[in-house]
Amino acid sequence: MSSRRTLRRLTVVTGSLVTASFSAVMILPFTAVADDQGPGSGKGGKAVDQAPDGVKLTTALPARISVDNSSQKTAITATVKNEGTKESDSIRLLVVGFDGLKVTGVQGCDAVAAKDLPAGSNSAFSCPVGALGAGRSKSYAVDATFDLGRTGKICLPVQSADGKKTFWQQGPVPFGTTNPSPNAPATPLLLGTDNKPVGPSGDQLPKTGAGGDVLPLGAAGAALIAAGAAGVWWSQRRPRRQS
Repeated sequence: MSSRRTLRRLTVVTGSLVTASFSAVMILPFTAVADDQGPGSGKGGKAVDQAPDGVKLTTALPARISVDNSSQKTAITATVKNEGTKESDSIRLLVVGFDGLKVTGVQGCDAVAAKDLPAGSNSAFSCPVGALGAGRSKSYAVDATFDLGRTGKICLPVQSADGKKTFWQQGPVPFGTTNPSPNAPATPLLLGTDNKPVGPSGDQLPKTGAGGDVLPLGAAGAALIAAGAAGVWWSQRRPRRQS
């Protein structure tokens, strides 16, 4: 009788452990795909030409973006703000890419011709903001690609409608990471951080896919499943032998 009770307890405990291991595996993918760009940041911004009295124009970029490792695509939100007390004249916002960061599209904006690109840039879009009221802001959805094997920068100049004056310019400010993760689905990049490209002779990177590091956990899970199956088989087989 005591051996039967011990076997039943072992079966219940083992089954609970198997259930817990499957629950942990199912939860992890959902927590890994969340993409929060965080609060907007004016890091790397500076006033250039003086704006009209009562007008204070600034910009903001997300503190964090995420680059898909397979497609190299990313999404960025670019915001222009008037933090002054008076409405601005008609203005425009430029979204400019440098080095490994290439701007491929900005909602509601026009691509700048190659011959008119700012020096050193690879892409740019011009966004007609119009007059921006005091305390108001306007945001633009930016599509871009990021070559993780290079550094990448973005620049947001705020100009008069004719482009003769630049009231504010953020950047060129880098996005990057000092811990690239080529084996993960995506790589998070932080604003104001120089990117450390993945080089052929660089340091060995931690693997996040199926590899040696996850083998012990997989083996433990297989052992739990085997033990659970054996416990069920014995618990079903023993009464039949007694009868």
